Amino acid sequence: MVPTLAGDARLLECLRSLEEQTLEGVQVVVVDNSGCGAIHRLGAARYRFRLIENRENAGFGAAVNQGWRLAPAEYLATLNDDAVADRRWLERAVEELEKTPRAGMIAPRIMLLGTGLVDSAGMLMGRDGSSKQRGHGEPAERYAKKEEALLPSGCAAVYRGAMIEETGLFAEDFFLYCEDTDLGLRGRWAGWTCVYVPESVVEHGYSRSAGRASERKAWFVERNRLRVAVRCLPAGWLLASPFWTAWRYLWHAALMLGGKGKAAEYRDGGGSGWRLALVVLKAHADVVRNLPRLVRERRAIRRRSKVRAGEFARALRRHGIAAREVAAQ
Repeated sequence: MVPTLAGDARLLECLRSLEEQTLEGVQVVVVDNSGCGAIHRLGAARYRFRLIENRENAGFGAAVNQGWRLAPAEYLATLNDDAVADRRWLERAVEELEKTPRAGMIAPRIMLLGTGLVDSAGMLMGRDGSSKQRGHGEPAERYAKKEEALLPSGCAAVYRGAMIEETGLFAEDFFLYCEDTDLGLRGRWAGWTCVYVPESVVEHGYSRSAGRASERKAWFVERNRLRVAVRCLPAGWLLASPFWTAWRYLWHAALMLGGKGKAAEYRDGGGSGWRLALVVLKAHADVVRNLPRLVRERRAIRRRSKVRAGEFARALRRHGIAAREVAAQ
């Protein structure tokens, strides 16, 4: 499934890489969220794919869900429109899923396009529901070993269809960011695991959808981080999350004063600390307004759970990230 908003030349490179996949029987579905039929101006008809066109931007999760409903299959792969997949990306991922029956998710080695550095080798989890890419900005050779991951980045991920049927699809009201974290954690509650497969490779042009450290990105990330926390964190983690969040905010402020981290990047792009604080307050107000619904969703997730809270918390700790690292990345 390839959701696209920009519908630019990067999408052609993405489609070309999918055309060259060595795995047989791949169905490509492109969901055009541009609202203006942007894909028709690209000359993309040379590639084989099924097209869904939305009148307006439905968001990442809703677009993937549309594609899955159109073409359900044994496996679901998601790929950003600014990502280029190695020809054996899907073959290597599916090989691992077939060898590991309880693996519901594959995290490939996602590289930052043209840099030789890692974008994501799976995801890490902070104690307040913050999720960050494992290995982001580090040399690829540090992540050459196949191993367990917590969950994959939705930029390039492969999910087992049976897991999707059991847990449900992406949360459409997230719109953008963290819906992959939410789905991955629901999969973990249902007893599925995730494997990081370094031979399954994708190159990604990082964060083109909403910009680097933009106000729009900050809103979606913080709002959806809170939704993930309420829906998916174990009770002990959820109760402690306000204190961990406050500690993370202090690190954001300290790093910004030193000209480092995402908050400094936001400020250098023309934003102000006060506007960023307003975004955070709006995000918390949103979770308060939606709390009854989120609690109902939390209960539904736990009713389907096949693992104990302690086991789930241990998995989170194995793939944890410190507050300072979240603020710095």
